[in-house]
Amino acid sequence: MTRIDLHAHSTVSDGTCTPSEVIGEAVRANLDVVALTDHDGVGGWAEAAAAAGAAGIGFVPGVELSCRWYGVEPAIPLHLLAYYVDPNDEALSTEMARVREGRLTRGEQIVALMRQDGLDVTWDEVQGYATGATVGRPHFAQALIKRGLVSTVSEAFAPEMLGQRWRAPKPDTDVFLALRLVLGAGGVPVFAHPKATKRGTIVPDELIVELAGAGLVGLEADHEDHSAEQRAEVRALAERLGLLVTGSSDFHGTNKPVRLGANLTPPEVLDQIRAAARSRAH
Repeated sequence: MTRIDLHAHSTVSDGTCTPSEVIGEAVRANLDVVALTDHDGVGGWAEAAAAAGAAGIGFVPGVELSCRWYGVEPAIPLHLLAYYVDPNDEALSTEMARVREGRLTRGEQIVALMRQDGLDVTWDEVQGYATGATVGRPHFAQALIKRGLVSTVSEAFAPEMLGQRWRAPKPDTDVFLALRLVLGAGGVPVFAHPKATKRGTIVPDELIVELAGAGLVGLEADHEDHSAEQRAEVRALAERLGLLVTGSSDFHGTNKPVRLGANLTPPEVLDQIRAAARSRAH
């Protein structure tokens, strides 16, 4: 059986493994194909592709866009996976750069909130944990772990800490704009973990119906944040809308306990994703 994992993060965003280390983990997980889907950036593709070639496994270039749906109040955050986008597409690249730049401002605001509560956290320290990548909440969690206030990244995301108390507005992209940008860049869009209630408020099926009409290609069903019932719901919705169904780990290294290969995508689904990408190539 071909083992395919289509959702993983590296130090280019909020993972703890470099792109080449992600490939090493994929080899150890006996994967045949792995995707790198860092948040709002494609800076790890070249390194990961080279490592995958050397290791003899398949590589799928991807990205996970930080989005928000403004059809309700308050607006609902969500994530859109995109495979095989043109990394040189100007419109998509500009929007991703805007989101990454916004995270810098957000990070400085979080530092200010933490310092107001008496923590001696500095922006330079948090940037050090990011090792040159875009700063995210897992890097603030490292500061809390260092001070003995928590023992894991998950604990740091509790409401009394980074979950709510030390939280600043997150930069994102309107989901319909994100979908248009992905399609315009020749990519294949898949809605990430659409029913994961443990992540917060989820979007109604009506939005996914609308996105499907606008070009959405697939839904991520098999994900660690989905219960068995939620996985079944995603599959039923995908069947009704004629969408592909993917499975993945959403690997983040030591920032999350989930390992590569925890959930898999069938080979025939990847074949369809690749075919869709070829049909849209500029």
